[in-house]
Amino acid sequence: PEATVLNGVNGGIGLAATLHALECGSRLALANKESLVVGGSLVTAAMQYPGQVIPVDSEHSALAQGLLAGVHEKGMVSPVVTGRSELHSLVLTASGGPFRGKKSSELRDVTAQQALAHPTWAMGPVVTVNSSTLMNKGLDLIEAPLLFDVPPAQITPVIHPQSIVHSMVTWQDGSTIAQASYPDMKLPIALGLDWHHHRPSIGRPLQWGEATSWTFEPVDNETFPALALARQALEASATHTCVLNAANEVGVAAFLEGQIPWHRIVETVAAVLGEHEGIDDPTLGDVLAVQDWAFARAAQLLGLPGNPGQEL
Repeated sequence: PEATVLNGVNGGIGLAATLHALECGSRLALANKESLVVGGSLVTAAMQYPGQVIPVDSEHSALAQGLLAGVHEKGMVSPVVTGRSELHSLVLTASGGPFRGKKSSELRDVTAQQALAHPTWAMGPVVTVNSSTLMNKGLDLIEAPLLFDVPPAQITPVIHPQSIVHSMVTWQDGSTIAQASYPDMKLPIALGLDWHHHRPSIGRPLQWGEATSWTFEPVDNETFPALALARQALEASATHTCVLNAANEVGVAAFLEGQIPWHRIVETVAAVLGEHEGIDDPTLGDVLAVQDWAFARAAQLLGLPGNPGQEL
């Protein structure tokens, strides 16, 4: 390819840029996960060669690096490894966000300021709110099967509060490959722009001479149902994930504007998803129409004027 294009647009609006970059034959460093969530089948159909899409999310960059441990063919450095029978599972790590350990009854009146106080990452407001509901991990869950050709059942989210292990690959022989680094996006961005070269002085190495501990714990799906909704959408149809993302964009925008409480974000996503019938083989026109419907329906359920999700 002649160039690498970085798509860092926020939200489903980034789909058009993703499709254009792929159709031009450019290698795509993809930080706009919503492209795959909204139009996954369109994106995969537009790819012209293996490894054209390089994931920039820290979790998927970590998985791409870990999967290379199972590549036997000399010189093969594509981040997409298909048909790898030795693979057992992909483990997606999540920090747990600012409300880790809380119960639903404790989260009824949380403020935007509290939701934006992420314990380990400095991110934009939309991604940070998505982290507080675990919807961000739900979007990661939808993205991973499309990037790595792995069945959703083989993808396991886990809470890792320290945000040092960015994700892991477990093999059939029982070994696990983990990618670990401080929570800083410079490393996955650099790898996305120059795959698969580890350039010097990108990030600060972990200090192995210092006492430290890493912990892992299961997801509290009762308090944070976003992950279960994402898996449900992924299994339902090619357009259910688009509906999930659009309704979530509306809810997050309304929450940040102080128009709705935090818990209404995911409740609205669930309600809109429940009304969608799904399209199994959508065209771009179908996807855009479904997205507009989900924007409008979520806004209607929340008593909001217009389609605030489109402003993100």
